[in-house]
Amino acid sequence: MHTSIHGQWSSRLAFILAATGSAVGLGNIWRFPYITGENGGGAFVLVYLACIFLIGLPVMMAEVMLGRKGRHSPINTMSILARENNRSQAWQLIGWSGVIAGFLILSYYSVIAGWSLAYIPRLAMGTFSAVSDLSSTAAIAEFAGGQFNGLIGDYQQLIFWHTLFMIGTMVIISGGVQGGLEKATTFMMPALFALLLILVGYALSTDKFMEGFLFLFKPDFSRALTGKAILDALGQAFFTLSLGMGAIMIYGAYLPKNASIAFTTTMIVIADTSVALLAGLVIFPLVFSNGLEVAGGAGLAFQTLPIAFGQMPYGSIFGTLFFVLLSLAAWSSAISIIEPAVAWLVETDKFNRLSASLLCGIGAWLMGFLTIFSFNIWADVHPLASIGIEKTWFDLLEYVTFNIMMPLGGLFMAIFVAWFINTATTSEELHTSQNSIRFKLWLFLLRYVTPIGVGIVFLNAIGVLKMIGVVA
Repeated sequence: MHTSIHGQWSSRLAFILAATGSAVGLGNIWRFPYITGENGGGAFVLVYLACIFLIGLPVMMAEVMLGRKGRHSPINTMSILARENNRSQAWQLIGWSGVIAGFLILSYYSVIAGWSLAYIPRLAMGTFSAVSDLSSTAAIAEFAGGQFNGLIGDYQQLIFWHTLFMIGTMVIISGGVQGGLEKATTFMMPALFALLLILVGYALSTDKFMEGFLFLFKPDFSRALTGKAILDALGQAFFTLSLGMGAIMIYGAYLPKNASIAFTTTMIVIADTSVALLAGLVIFPLVFSNGLEVAGGAGLAFQTLPIAFGQMPYGSIFGTLFFVLLSLAAWSSAISIIEPAVAWLVETDKFNRLSASLLCGIGAWLMGFLTIFSFNIWADVHPLASIGIEKTWFDLLEYVTFNIMMPLGGLFMAIFVAWFINTATTSEELHTSQNSIRFKLWLFLLRYVTPIGVGIVFLNAIGVLKMIGVVA
């Protein structure tokens, strides 16, 4: 049996809170509502829930199992388990991919999370209350757009908020498993749920709460789900759980031996999904109450919602709470994203926890400047334009990590567990019999359903499905 040099969670609850914190992030509170709005509501949510439990949960169980079995960073865990199962050391590339993806993701995630920090004082000072004095919808939209564009167009502001967010992340990471990660998430997650429930109560007071509720939970089958909607649901289900980048694997490495992987991962998936749905219950009633566009796209949280808060009683208070919530969610994810890289540096015996955290933090902070400048002074810089790819540095980083590295990482993790590890080993780690229906169902989903689902997401992301005419 392997042991972790990093320590372990003090309890099963600590792991559930920490891993839920890893899963819950901007994807739940910012991305899920806007893609639900773009894809028509209830029917999309049904497909999303099916994808979560048929694809997301089996992969999460596999990733936690790998982590607990190996008890090391993703790189060393994959090396150890490949050797124990007489497999090629090439499987170690899964660990490398996850660590590198996490480092790259944090570099731009920190910048985006900085936006939510920047909006806290704006809402608190009543900046958006001015929209109630504007007479036309166009004037209101122009005001909100001006606030957002003024933020992302000012690289000095972005550097300040990016730096603040990264400092907070590294302070937590440097504290270690129980002293940093566990302490932070045992505060952040209850606070996050409490804030969400307060905001749901606020949404309940609006005259359009039921309309928002029905939009989210009543499927409208009069309009057919498009191929894009199904792919969006599949992609969101996979990415919202932080799969494929080693974060869940390293958290699994700190899980006590006697904790049930099936139970804990199910609780994490339920909690993560609940946050997304509760965020929808907050956002859609506010949007409907103010006659705003439900399919507001990526600007829903940073342009549409501030307008809603600005026009409502006590909007400054609840708007401030919303962006505090968004910031907490971002921080709980950020600490898990960089943990695999920090853990690997510590395992080299060349760094202690503090120096590894500083090195990773400074590196990701510096790389974040590529994203910051992509929104302003380098907005017209397309580094791969010579080969026909018109993407900024930020677009490239996001595309490579979310559309290539994460799905491939998750896909190969599933394949490794399902096909290349002895089933006796996996059933023992999962505390269940090989002949149980539950184990057989999990293995079937991991072997056949997951590779097909994740493979489709990947092919769509790189444009193959569009090329062959499967999607428009």
